[in-house]
Amino acid sequence: MNTATVELQQGGDYTSAGGSRIIMPGEVDVSHGPILYLDSISVSFDGFKALNNLTLTIEVGELRCIIGPNGAGKTTMMDVITGKTRPDSGTAFLGQTIDLTLLNEPEIAHLGVGRKFQKPSVFENHTVFENLELAMKTDKRVWRSLFAKLNGEERARIEETLALIKLSDKVNLPAGLLAHGQKQWLEIGMLLMQEPKLLLLDEPVAGMTDFETERTAELLNGLAGKHSIVVVEHDMEFVGSIARTVTVLHEGSVLAEGTMDQVQNDERVIEVYLGR
Repeated sequence: MNTATVELQQGGDYTSAGGSRIIMPGEVDVSHGPILYLDSISVSFDGFKALNNLTLTIEVGELRCIIGPNGAGKTTMMDVITGKTRPDSGTAFLGQTIDLTLLNEPEIAHLGVGRKFQKPSVFENHTVFENLELAMKTDKRVWRSLFAKLNGEERARIEETLALIKLSDKVNLPAGLLAHGQKQWLEIGMLLMQEPKLLLLDEPVAGMTDFETERTAELLNGLAGKHSIVVVEHDMEFVGSIARTVTVLHEGSVLAEGTMDQVQNDERVIEVYLGR
């Protein structure tokens, strides 16, 4: 049997003797396809079908918006992706080789799936800077977390994220003193510090002012292409400001999918969700 020669390149990637990149164990392989592929996912709760043969594909770098009436299956879909809920049937692949239905929540989070719930969850007694520092994907052992000083590269990453989420002027402010929208931005920044492969955002502009909602749209539009993002949202004006592709869920499956204009003019979507 021939064994391929594997070399470690300067940038940290492994390559075979033929020059092709080697996917290491636990790494998300998106070399030939989407970042997320849900195939025929079904979930039932006490006879109620929360998801009904749901199939969905999210491409690398895509910003996808998911809309639909209450009970359509949006939260259950995110629960399946993050390992909180096991489907009765179907598969959920992260990249080409990782079946999320076989993993638990911590394992999926470690692979780079970050989820933000509707209510912001930050360390309110810590400063904005400290929140980002605590979220950074480094050695999480207690000794490292409590006593290690940031190196120049780590500090630069935090400062870059602060600028991205528009909180550079709040760096030393306790997170508990931030406005609602600012807490939402901080939590998104905390997820970004963990270098996610896929970001799941659940109603990120709920409770925001018009100005905060506009700022959030700017933030997500700036992240599109660099990160793969799935946004579940009811604010249709906000969805229209960020949407490339919109997926409409109804009774646990995909009712319609397309551009914002396409779904807004779809008779089925108008009937079950948008109204006339």
